[in-house]
Amino acid sequence: MKRLLLLLSISSVCFVVKAAPKAKSTADLAESIAPSLVKITQLGREGTDGIGSGFIVSADGLIATNLHVIGEARRLQVEMHDGKTHAVTVVHATDAHRDLALLKIDAKGLKPLPLGDSKKVRQGESVVAMGAPEGLGFSIVQGVLSATREIDGNDMLQIAIPIEKGNSGGPLLDMQGRVLGILTLKHIKTDNLGFAMPVNALKELIEEPNPVPMNRWLTIGVLNPKLWKLHLGSQWSQHAGVIRADLPGDGFGGRALCLSTQKVPEETFEIAATVKLDDESGAAGLAFCSDGGDRHYGFYPSGGKLRLTRFDGPDVYSWTILADVPSEAYKAGEWNTLRVRVEPEKITCFVNGKQVIETEDSGLRGGMAGLCKFRATVADYRSFRIGADLTEKPLEPAMASKFRSEIESNLAEASTRDQTLNKLLEDPAAARRVISEQRKKLEEEAGKLRELERELHRRAMTKEILAELEKPEPEVNLLRCTLLLSRHDNPEIDVSAYLNAFKAMVADLKDDAKIKKGTIPAVKRLNRYLFEENGFHGSRGDYESRSNSYMNEVLDDREGLPITLSVLYVELASKLGIQGVFGVPLPGKFMVGYRDGPEGELQLVDVFERGKELTVEQAALQLTDSGELPEQFLEPATKRDILLRMLRNLLGSGFEETRAIRESLPYLDLVLAIDPKAAMERLTRAQLRQRIGEKAGAREDVNWLIENFPDDGPPEMVQQLDRWLQSLREE
Repeated sequence: MKRLLLLLSISSVCFVVKAAPKAKSTADLAESIAPSLVKITQLGREGTDGIGSGFIVSADGLIATNLHVIGEARRLQVEMHDGKTHAVTVVHATDAHRDLALLKIDAKGLKPLPLGDSKKVRQGESVVAMGAPEGLGFSIVQGVLSATREIDGNDMLQIAIPIEKGNSGGPLLDMQGRVLGILTLKHIKTDNLGFAMPVNALKELIEEPNPVPMNRWLTIGVLNPKLWKLHLGSQWSQHAGVIRADLPGDGFGGRALCLSTQKVPEETFEIAATVKLDDESGAAGLAFCSDGGDRHYGFYPSGGKLRLTRFDGPDVYSWTILADVPSEAYKAGEWNTLRVRVEPEKITCFVNGKQVIETEDSGLRGGMAGLCKFRATVADYRSFRIGADLTEKPLEPAMASKFRSEIESNLAEASTRDQTLNKLLEDPAAARRVISEQRKKLEEEAGKLRELERELHRRAMTKEILAELEKPEPEVNLLRCTLLLSRHDNPEIDVSAYLNAFKAMVADLKDDAKIKKGTIPAVKRLNRYLFEENGFHGSRGDYESRSNSYMNEVLDDREGLPITLSVLYVELASKLGIQGVFGVPLPGKFMVGYRDGPEGELQLVDVFERGKELTVEQAALQLTDSGELPEQFLEPATKRDILLRMLRNLLGSGFEETRAIRESLPYLDLVLAIDPKAAMERLTRAQLRQRIGEKAGAREDVNWLIENFPDDGPPEMVQQLDRWLQSLREE
């Protein structure tokens, strides 16, 4: 009995020690937390470019915020609660998928906020949000946790709290003052609803950082000054071939210019670009016949119309609107292609291939051409070009006729529509039924054409990949193959833009003394360049996500799988002339290998772990139960095999739903195009084709399996394939 009482007494004491801290009042929280809050400012040439919130997570100067708060290529300043400011020295970690960032400042003795456990939050729990709305003083607001919801593949905390502009990056806390999340999104339909990224995602960044020094961060997204000349401010950046203009310019009406250094043809020429505006309150489009300063023409959408303007100086008195017209061809909020043809005595403007303006104004000629933007509208531009004739060439007549026949309809022409409607009014119900049936037929035909377009694109990408792989092994551009694989899924990807970004990386290192010293010093320099200076790292999020296998996203987000990071590493080494570097197809984890000379000992680089160097023995202990690696896993992987391994990663194993089957079939088609003898993928494709009713395709695959069945294979399997083929013929 005494022993039992003693145990109960000890348990009671333990319970008291582990009891959760008491909830604080909102006022007490505000007072205790305020010293841990910071305001983060993007600093541009002319001062402040953006403001957000953040909070201290370590006493030695680690600050948490949103990635969108810090932007790209901007100096960053952190202002403490007492008004003291610190320059950010390192972007310590970033996660584009979760919109998170960690910043480092040179400071000691700071007061960090304790991090809670977002897995233990409960619906209806009281929470508070803190930040610096609109860049003003620190504020606090109380609410409740409404729910946990998935948004864009991330589990988010939904909160019944208004999130103001500038609150992004601030902490969401429980009533004990522990951080539960990082304020991220404001709901578009109501001011009293917002979202926060769970704090457990932030913990992953703290544990696995990918630091980028500020001198390197300031180069990310910067336009090449050899290609572009900026005038009148704004914030111009480039990402994966898309140029973005944020913030108003310094000219009247917020005017800003981004002029190409490309030579404009004399006499007659054309310029074009595809443009998207985030809203119509401002304007963005093409600038041409520019003197490099305040004199130029501008052709751009504004307020839903298309406008041609001549600017003869820096102020409103030098501004002449030559035309301002509506056009059904322009689609607000979408990508629109603008084109201008300049002749000695005439200017003609087009949107999405349709002429909208023609004028004989000849006040300005020659000069430079490029992009323009006005007021606070955020604009994206892609595919800017200059040439003598940029007109989209017509299709070959027979081919055009063939496809147009697929989409012809019996809809009345506009000129006879009233007459047609009057006839239909004789029996409106019957007429509506006929129209509805015709509409459904056209929608079905349009769906078939969309699928035909998708399949044509995929086969075109397959053809390009196969053409690349047919080259001798040293000449195969593996990086291009992986980008074509990404474009296979997303036709909008600009492969040339990513290849140019890769060339810029090569240019960074081509004259580096360490690169020229030989394999070992070159590998160490490459490790430092990729993982310490540029922040490339292994994926922390959904490892199985297909987006992790896309090389364009690896280059954009500096995050990837072992195999995609290895491709980047090996291709960079190849272009720099570093000898003895190759991909190693280890079981379960692709790595980079290198030898210092033909007889040198094989060393491994774990690119997923930011360039960690391993011996073969260390890798074997990490990846196998036996602690040994068979020789075939240590041989250099061919570029064909690397691409096949990436495709098999994309395939995954989820074939339970029809949608998943249809998404997987294009990858199987590509695997079999690259490796027609891949029997396992042939068998899988036959099964999937049968499941979705494509019996002819399934018969083709089963017949191939029978014809190519090995002579020494089990006879019962041949019989099983024969029965399967027979059943497909009978169905």
